[in-house]
Order: sequence, then C-alpha cells, then structure tokens
Amino acid sequence: MTRGAQGLVRTAVVVRAGAAPLWWLGLFAAGIGLLPGGLTGRRIGVLAGAVLFFAVAVAVAYCRRRRYERLTRGASRAGRFDVLQDRGVTVRNWRRGHRWWLVLAFLAALGSAFAVPAAGGMALAGAGAGLWWKAAWLGRREHRDASLVWVRVDWLGPRAGAPVGKQVKGYRVTGTAAGDAAPGGARRR
Repeated sequence: MTRGAQGLVRTAVVVRAGAAPLWWLGLFAAGIGLLPGGLTGRRIGVLAGAVLFFAVAVAVAYCRRRRYERLTRGASRAGRFDVLQDRGVTVRNWRRGHRWWLVLAFLAALGSAFAVPAAGGMALAGAGAGLWWKAAWLGRREHRDASLVWVRVDWLGPRAGAPVGKQVKGYRVTGTAAGDAAPGGARRR
C-alpha cells in the first residue's frame, strides 16, 4: 500500500457475514432439538422458541443503530489510494475469526434442547435473521444516500469485530459502483 492508504471493508458485508452461519446452525439445532422431549415438552419448546426467534431477531436488528447512524453521518470520502477488500475475503475472515463462537453457540443451543426443545436453535436462527434485517437496513440507507459505507480493516481487529465497536473512529464512503457487493452486502449481480 502507498503511504496514507488504508484497507477498507464494507460495513454491511461485515454485518451480513454472520447471518448465514447463525441461521443454518440455528435451524439445524432446532431440528435436532425436537428429538428429545425435554423438561417442558415439544409444544411449549416450539412456542417458546418462536417467541425467542422474534425477540432475538428484533433485538439484533435494532441494536446499536444510533451508532451506525452517527458514524455514517460523519463519514469522509475514501481516498484515491485506499484498498477496497473483496466481499468473499471479508466473509471468510469474519467466519474464521468467529468459528469457535459459532461452535459454542451451536452446542449451547443443542444442550438447551434437553430443557426446552428447539428453543435455543430458534433463538440462534433469530440472531441470523436479525443480522440479515440489519444488513438490509444498511443497504436501504446506502441506496438512499447513493454511497457505500466502509470501515478500516485495522479497526476491526484480528477477529473481524463489530463495525461499530469502540475502536472504530469513523467510516469512509464511496460511490455505489465501488467494490464487488451491492448495497446491503449481498453479491452484486
């Protein structure tokens, strides 16, 4: 990299990176969680899981929105020599950095099935749905503002942390044609 250049990663891609693993691991854990009867029984477990699914999805989707908005309002233009990270690299880095957390969450969801069948898995799937919802919200903002929002790679840390963590001081913006991901972090068609 030239002097003054920064590596940038799409904010919406980082948010969206955890959605698919959480969703599929949650559905798998909920399916397996239906096998044991549990302490409460399957019917109560599924009803509790449905409530947890929606509660977790809403909590994840709306958590820290003000910080996203504040950082987006104060965003500066990306420099000419800034390096934009590919979507695939971002997703791979996030999943590698969080693989043990994903395994632990899956095992916890499976373990909770012996008390309340399927509820833990449905809560995990709700977290994935909430991340998709948040990424879609970010995509609507990017589409409305006609600019893509980026964060410095070094501010995310080695485990590809949250794009609104304490270490993040501000965002950078580019035009909508930059990068290989559409607004919201999905693959560009």
